[in-house]
Amino acid sequence: MIKVNAIGDQCPIPVVKTKDAIKNLNGEGVVETMVDNEIAVQNLTKMANQKGYGVKSEKISDHEFKVTMTISADQAKEAKTATTDAECAIIPSSKKNRVVVISADHMGEGAEDLGKTLLKGFIYAVSQQEELPKTMLFYNGGAAITCEGSSSLEDLKSMEAQGVEILTCGTCLNFYGLSEKLAVGGVTNMYDIVEKQTNADLIIKP
Repeated sequence: MIKVNAIGDQCPIPVVKTKDAIKNLNGEGVVETMVDNEIAVQNLTKMANQKGYGVKSEKISDHEFKVTMTISADQAKEAKTATTDAECAIIPSSKKNRVVVISADHMGEGAEDLGKTLLKGFIYAVSQQEELPKTMLFYNGGAAITCEGSSSLEDLKSMEAQGVEILTCGTCLNFYGLSEKLAVGGVTNMYDIVEKQTNADLIIKP
C-alpha cells in the first residue's frame, strides 16, 4: 500500500499526487489518499471510475477523508507507461496548436484571494496535462504571473523547459513597472498576441 497525504492541498494536486503514487506501484496494489474536503473526494472518485480502479471513501472527521483505490497489475502498468510518455514529451509540430491566454492575476469574479488561488491551480493543472499547450500568453494583469514573486513560476518554468512558449506583453510590463522583474519566458507585442490567437486551433482562457 502507498499512502498519500494531500491534506491542505488545493485541486487538482490531490489527483496528481494520487496518479503519481499509482505510477510507483510495482504490480497490483492499493493507494490510500488523505484529503480534507468532499470536493477532493469526488474528484478522486471520478478519476478512479474513469480508469476502472476499485475505489471507496471514508469520512474520518469533518476535515479528514480517506479515499482508497485498488489497482490491478495491468492498470498499474498502463499508468506507468502513460506517465513516462507524458514526462518525456516535447510538443511535436503535428500536435494541435493550443494557446492559453491569461489576462488577469486571478480567475473568475468574486473573492480576490479565491480568484488567485484558482488561477494558481489552473496553471498547475495545465502543467500536468499529457499534451501541453504550444503557447501561453500573458497580458494586462496577467503580466504579473510571469514576474518575480509569482507563485506559479515553478510550473511555468517547468513547461518552458518542455517546449512551451511563454510570452508576456511588453506594454503591460512597462505599465505595471515590471519590465525588470520578468522571471520566465520572453516579451511580446500586441501584433504577435493577435497573430498567435488567430493561428490557434484552440484558445483556452481561464
